[in-house]
Amino acid sequence: MPDNPLTDVEFDSFNLASELNQGLADAGFEFCTPIQAKTLPRALAGDDVAGQAQTGTGKTAAFLLALFQRLLTRPAGAQRRLNDPRAMILAPTRELAIQIAKDAEVLGAHTGLKIGLVYGGTDYDKQRQMLQQGVDVLIGTPGRFIDYFKQRIFGLDSIEVVVLDEADRMFDLGFIRDIRYLLRRLPPPVARLNMLFSATLSQRVLELAYEHMNDPELIKIETDRITVDKVRQLIYFPSNHEKISLLVGLLRQMDATRTMIFINTKRGAEHLQSWLIHNGFDARAITGDVPQRKREALMRDFTSGKLPVLIATDVASRGLHIPDVSHVFNYDLPQDTEDYVHRIGRTARAGASGDAISFGCEDSVVNLPDIEEYIDHRIPVGKITPDLLPELKRPPPRPRRTEQHRRNQRSGKPASRGRNRPRGR
Repeated sequence: MPDNPLTDVEFDSFNLASELNQGLADAGFEFCTPIQAKTLPRALAGDDVAGQAQTGTGKTAAFLLALFQRLLTRPAGAQRRLNDPRAMILAPTRELAIQIAKDAEVLGAHTGLKIGLVYGGTDYDKQRQMLQQGVDVLIGTPGRFIDYFKQRIFGLDSIEVVVLDEADRMFDLGFIRDIRYLLRRLPPPVARLNMLFSATLSQRVLELAYEHMNDPELIKIETDRITVDKVRQLIYFPSNHEKISLLVGLLRQMDATRTMIFINTKRGAEHLQSWLIHNGFDARAITGDVPQRKREALMRDFTSGKLPVLIATDVASRGLHIPDVSHVFNYDLPQDTEDYVHRIGRTARAGASGDAISFGCEDSVVNLPDIEEYIDHRIPVGKITPDLLPELKRPPPRPRRTEQHRRNQRSGKPASRGRNRPRGR
C-alpha cells in the first residue's frame, strides 16, 4: 500500500445525496481510498462492479455509498411489501456482517432507510420480529438469511441492489450453494445493481460474477503487491516446546498496545489462553465454538482496548475493521497461503504501520515455502536469544469435560451437576 492510503478524489465530487454527505461527515470521510475512487463512479452510474483490493482499504464504504445512492434516487417498486428488502448484503461470517451493519448505520444515519441484520447463533425470534416489521437493507450470513426466506418472512422480488462481500471466503466456507440458491431467486441481473468485493478474485469467483451479474467491470487495486507495505514481517523458527515461551518473551519486550494471535485449532487457542493468563497477560480466545454473545463481547472489548490480547482461529481473520492493532502473531503458520495475507492485514490499516511476527515451528514450517511464493518475497528471520525464552508459570491442569458439558457450554446453559459433573484429573 502506498504511504498515503488516500487519493486526491473527494467524495463531494460524486454528487451524492445530501443525506449521504451528512453520513460521510459523521464518519470523518473526505477523500477516497483507491478502491473507492475507482469503483464509485461506475457503481453510481449503474454499472456492476467486481472489485479486488487488500483488506482494510475501504471496500465497505464503497459499496454502501453506491447502494444507498441507488435506493435514495429511485422509488421503491409499487408491488413491494413492507417486509421485502430493497437491497441485500451477504457476508461469510457473523463478525463481518455485524461490522458492515455498524458502518451502514453511520453512513446511512440520515437516509431514513431501515437496516436489518440477520446471522446465526443468537436472537432468532428478535431477528424474525425485526424482519416482520420491515427493512430496506438486509445484511446477513447465508444460512440465517435462507432460513427466514424459506419461511417467507421476507421476499426477494423487490431486490434492487445485491452485494457479495469477501466472495472468495464464501467459497472457502462452503457457502457457494447457498449463494447460488439466493441469486437464482432474485430479479434478473439487468434489473438490479450488483457489486462483488473480495481480497482475491480467483477464477471461481469470476465465474460466479459473470453468471449472476450484468457484465461487471473488473477493478483490481495493487495486484503487484499482495501484502501491505507498512507491515514489518518477521519469522522465528522455534521448536514446538519453545513456542509459548518465545511468545511471552516477545510480548514482554514489545510495545504491543493491541495484539492478535492467530492459531490453527480451537484446542490450541484454549491451551494458549490458559498459559498467557497465568503468565500475566489479559488474553481471551475467540473460536467458532464460542457462543455468539460472548464473541460479540470479546470483539467489543478488544476493539475498545479493554482487552489487549485476542487469540483467534481464522474465524476472525477476514474483513473486520479493528483499529490500532499494533501486532499480529502467526503462532501457527496457516495452511492456506491467502489466510497469511488476511491475518497480517489486521495491522497496518489505513496507512498506519504494524508488526507481523510468525513462528515457523516443527509442525507448520512446511507451509512457509508456499506462503513466501504467494507473497513473492522472503520473510526476514529473527534470532532467538536466551532473553526471549523466559521461564514460565505452568497453569493448573484443566478439569476433564464431558460431552454434555461441552454442549451446555456452547448453548450458554450452566454445566449440569451430579452424574455428568466434570471430574478433576
